[in-house]
Formats: sequence, C-alpha cells, structure tokens
Amino acid sequence: MPEAPIARVETGNDPYRWLENRDAPEVLDYLKAENAYLDAQMADQAELREALFQEIKDRIRETDLSLPSPWGPWLYYRRTTAGDEYPRHYRCPRPADGSLTVDENAEQLLLDPNALANGGFLSLGTMSISQDQTRLAYSLDTQGDEIYRLFVKDLATGEVTALPFDNCDGSMTWANDNRTIFFGELDDTHRPHRILRHRLGEPGSTEVYHDPDGRFFVHCYRSSSERQLIILSHSKTTSEAWVLPADAPEQAPLCLAPRQEEHEYFPDHGLWEGRWCWFIRSNQTGINFALYRADEAQPTRTHWQEILPHDERVMFEGVSLNRSAMTLSLRENGLPIVEVRPTGADTYRIALPDAAYSLHVSDTLEFDSPVIRVRYEALNRPAQIRQVDLASGEQQVLKETPVEGPFDPDAYVSERLWAVAADGTRVPISLVARRDTLGRPAPLYLYGYGAYGHSLDPWFSHGRLSLLDRGFVFAIAHIRGGGDLGEAWYRAGKLEHKVNTFTDFIACAEHLIAEGYTTSERLAISGGSAGGLLIGAALNMRPELFGAAVAEVPFVDTLNTMLNPDLPLTITEYDEWGDPNDPVVHERIRAYAPYENVAPRDYPPILAVAGYNDSRVQYWEAAKWVARLRATRSNDSLLLLKTELGAGHGGMSGRYQAIKDAALEYAFLLKVFGMAG
Repeated sequence: MPEAPIARVETGNDPYRWLENRDAPEVLDYLKAENAYLDAQMADQAELREALFQEIKDRIRETDLSLPSPWGPWLYYRRTTAGDEYPRHYRCPRPADGSLTVDENAEQLLLDPNALANGGFLSLGTMSISQDQTRLAYSLDTQGDEIYRLFVKDLATGEVTALPFDNCDGSMTWANDNRTIFFGELDDTHRPHRILRHRLGEPGSTEVYHDPDGRFFVHCYRSSSERQLIILSHSKTTSEAWVLPADAPEQAPLCLAPRQEEHEYFPDHGLWEGRWCWFIRSNQTGINFALYRADEAQPTRTHWQEILPHDERVMFEGVSLNRSAMTLSLRENGLPIVEVRPTGADTYRIALPDAAYSLHVSDTLEFDSPVIRVRYEALNRPAQIRQVDLASGEQQVLKETPVEGPFDPDAYVSERLWAVAADGTRVPISLVARRDTLGRPAPLYLYGYGAYGHSLDPWFSHGRLSLLDRGFVFAIAHIRGGGDLGEAWYRAGKLEHKVNTFTDFIACAEHLIAEGYTTSERLAISGGSAGGLLIGAALNMRPELFGAAVAEVPFVDTLNTMLNPDLPLTITEYDEWGDPNDPVVHERIRAYAPYENVAPRDYPPILAVAGYNDSRVQYWEAAKWVARLRATRSNDSLLLLKTELGAGHGGMSGRYQAIKDAALEYAFLLKVFGMAG
C-alpha cells in the first residue's frame, strides 16, 4: 500500500502555491501520485464498484428514443444505443396525421458524437438548424476547457465546414437568411465578451457587439417569435439587451434600456392581442420581477407598459410565448409553478401530483403550436414529459424516463421538512427514502449548493437508487444563497450574508439528526463547485457533525482565486462574493474560505474530485486544499483526491463514465461507513 502523498511546503502565505504551475512535471507527478493513492486505497472496493456500475447501468434503458420534436416538415429526435457514450441526432419526415411516429426507413442522421469523440473527451455545445432546415450548425469542446470549435454541415450533401474562428464560447445563432451566424468569443479570462457575425462563404467575421466590462457575459439568442435576435449582456446584478430583426442581420442593434446598476431585464418577442410586441421581465419595481410589454416599433424603456405587477410573495422566473398563450414560470413557497394565460380564456395553473418536485417549460416546440411541453419529476418519480393543451389545460404524459428492472415508486417516500437556522429562519429540506428505511437512524446523504440564486428543485436519479436500496436516506438542503424561495432568499446568502449559507446547511444537518433520520457518524455531505465551498466551510466549522464528505470540483481556494483577476470568471464573481481588494471584504472572505481555515482538528473521511482542464474552478483548488488538510489535520481518516486529467468542470464526458464516477463516490461512502455493499 503506497503512502499518502505529502506535498512540498514552500515559505510564504500560500505554502502550496507551486501546485498552480500547470503542466510542470512536479505538479503532474503529485496529481498522479494522488490518483495512484486513491486507486490503492479503493482497491478493496473494486468488486463493489463494478457491481454498482452494473446495477446503475442496468436500470438505464441503453437503447432508447427521445421524444420527437416537430418543426415544419420534420421530426427531430435523439437515439441512444447500448455501448455508446453519446446519443445520435436524427430527423425524419413529419407524419401527415400529426403523430410523433418515427419512420426509421426515412430518417436522416444529423450528427454522431460517438464518431466525433473517437474515444476521447467530447462536449457538444450548440446544435442549431437553420430556418430553412438545410444546414446544421454545431460546436465541439474536445478538451473540457469549454473552448469550442464551430462547424456547419450541409444536410443535403453531408459536407462539413470548420469555421476559422478560435476562442469561441460554443454559441451559434442563425439569422433568417440561413447564411448568417452570430457567435460568441471568449476573452483572456474565458468570459464571453463579444458577439461576431459570419456569413457563410465569405471570409472573416464582423463585430456586432463588445462589452469591455469584465463583470458582464454576452450571449445572443432568437426570440420566441423567430422574428428577432437578442444580444444580452448580463452580470450577476445588472443586464442590458440589444435587438435586431432576424430578417436583417446586418442592421445595427438597438438597445432596449441602457444598463443601470441593479436593473435586470430579459426581453422576448411575441403576440399581444394580435399585434407583434416585446415582452420584458424586469426587476425595476421589485426584486421578484414584473412583466412589461412594448409595441414592436417602440421597444425602449420609456414605452414599457406593466401587465404583471411585482408580487413580494411570488418570484417571477420566466415567460414562454406562443401564438395563443403566455406561460409564466413562477416560484411560490419554495416550489415551481407554471401558470398559463391563454388568449381569450381564463388563467390556470398546471396541477401536479407530488408535494415536492421539479417542473419547467421545455421550449422545444413551434411558436404556432397549440400545446406546450413541461418536464416534471420528483425524488421518487422519474422525469416525465407532459403535453399541456394551452386552451383547455388538459395534460398528457408523452414520455416517462424508464427505469429498467424492478422499480416501484411507491416503495419510496418523499417528504418536505423544515429546519430552523440560528437566526430563526425556516429552511426547507427535501428528502427521499425507502419506506422500510424510515423510522430509525440510517446513513444519510445530504446535498447542498447555495449560490448564484440557483434552485435545487428535487430530481430523480437512477444512480441514487443504489444508495436508497442499501438503506440510505437522501436529502437536499435548500439553503440561503440559492433561489429556492425567491430573490430575497438568494440575497440573504451572498456577499456580507454568505455565512448564512453555511449555518443553514449545518442547521439542516442538526435537524435531520435531532429528528432521528441519522446520526453524525452516518451523515455524509456533498456539494460541487460553489457547493464544494459549502462543504469545505461546513467541515471547518463543525467537522465533528459529519461522518464523510464528497467535494466535486470544489471552490475551496476562494480568497486566492478572487484576488487573481487574470483567472477565468474572477471579476464577474465580485457581485457574488465581493471584491477582496477591499480590506473589509478581504477579511470577510478570509474568515470562511476553506483553504485558509483548515486547522489541526479531526476531519471526517473526504473524497475530493477535480478536473485538470476545468476553466471555472481550477484543478489546484482541490489539490491545495487536500495537501493542507493532509499536513494539518489531527487525525488520519481517509483523505482522497482524484484529478481527472482529461476533463473539465463537468467531469469526464459520456454516460458510462458518469456512472463510473457515481460508483466510485458510492463505494467510498460505503467503505467509510463500514457497509459491505
């Protein structure tokens, strides 16, 4: 059994900064030594990992067809095949009877990522069909660094053209002439800062929009009506939109409302009482957003008219537009709500069977469609695609994600609990377990994130069943910093209030223990990226409260990263964490940053996972954190670091590799909890 790697210590404030020297032989040697140490420590779990891999894989229908999406004369769909890492993309003629029946004899293969990957890493960024449906634009990342190459395929001849542009963010948006493409370019800090226009068959590109402010990300997209192109520049707190007709791609864009600090707005284009107009979701009258409209000919801010007022009890998260209805995505009491407002008929909300769930509108159908699709799932219910008739509200389940083998959703119980934070705030918890597990303390997996206003709505997992069926309880802590209870909930867990995120998570853990769901010794915690920061901070604050921890691509070197403006994303992150060049902010971040606060105390077993090509959270954050933990802690519990040397922020690509990653994590937890598996 090899000894645990001990990283070299340098003098100065950051003794492991040398690990930031990407591609240096000593750095690669250290990361490989940590990977070898993990392999050796987990060698006794090899059979269990393989068993977990097989049982998770066996629950997934390996050969399957996605629900086809109709567009004009075609149905578009994906097919997965057993043994392949990626789905293939197809289309076939749309049946005259309006059904979704696929004609395999007449289908056309659009894209095969398996052939493009050739066994290596592959991430498909954008896949976009031109309006006349004769060309396919797509983008590929083959390293995991989220830098994409752009391609256009002629669907009649099969000829593929590689566009001669570098440092692309992967976005590709067609104009209505079927020859002009708008795409995004990355700056030196990996920020999408520029929108360029390229006309097929012509050399070079033309700049359409550039934002020099390092806080703002720039994107281009088509409106729901397909009549407008929208360029949105958005920071964490402020946005600005420029628009131009999709039929006139060379026209100069028009700004709807010049940026004003703290004003966020998001435009779309559709019909109102038979007239083309703009719809704008804006927070100018309240943090939960209101909805405005403006005539197509007078879209600027002075002409906006309120049609849905701000509601302090309801978060207005989005709007989807069809010719015959407007569909609102709302959040109320911590749950997503879809409200339909048909033209000339009463407003209604989509009714659902579960108390805690995930629900969102799938914008995959035509603007003229009389129906919409929504994706619905719960902790104990696989994802369903439901079709909703806009006029009547009638629902039809078109497809449910299959679970192969024995599976009874009624064998699992989903609950909604409420913990009480130190300041008296009630914090929701979503929980699932087998019915025969509840009623006694059990091993429990507690997941959290708590950043960027991102909501952790309950989701179903084929892999998670392997833990539940072994007696685990799974829970999600809906802590402040996320958007689960609206914008105010998010703001109460960012900047000077960030510590609420960590204390909320600890309160959820204490509540689950106090209510008899688990014990400290059998409580595993997990989070990724900003959720990895959560895990690191919670471990420093209350290491004795937890029995194990998993940190995926963890943002644990928070202070040093935020002090380096040359790193990707740093400047735009000031609105989330604060600018540490301000002494007050510096001390605030330093007080909770996981790397700085590692101390000589007993820590539970920890598994940390990093991606060497990760452009969002650099690989060295996890490496430095583990090195300091190994040298500083006062016990010798299992401490493992896995660095995926060919992956980025999302880990290795491909569905089978994702299952292997889950099998490693689960085997680690079963090992440290002394469960044979």
